[in-house]
Amino acid sequence: MSQGALAQFLPLILLFVIFWFLIIRPQQKQQKAHKEMLESLKKGDKIVTNGGLIAEIVKPEEEYLKIKLADNVIVKLDRAYVARKIEA
Repeated sequence: MSQGALAQFLPLILLFVIFWFLIIRPQQKQQKAHKEMLESLKKGDKIVTNGGLIAEIVKPEEEYLKIKLADNVIVKLDRAYVARKIEA
């Protein structure tokens, strides 16, 4: 009876393993890379916000970034709203 129960759960276990490697694991890697990028931001870096604005970091703070949108326009942005860093 034990092998019968194992045979019933084998497809379910196999589906979970496939789900893990195709969806969960890559998403965790992407989240880790984004977190590392956010921690490495420094003054002078160019970023793209989630709203699509391109800005330059003026002053990185613990939770926020002061960014320059135009010559005389400096605003605070929550770090969570940084989509990506623009590499020169």
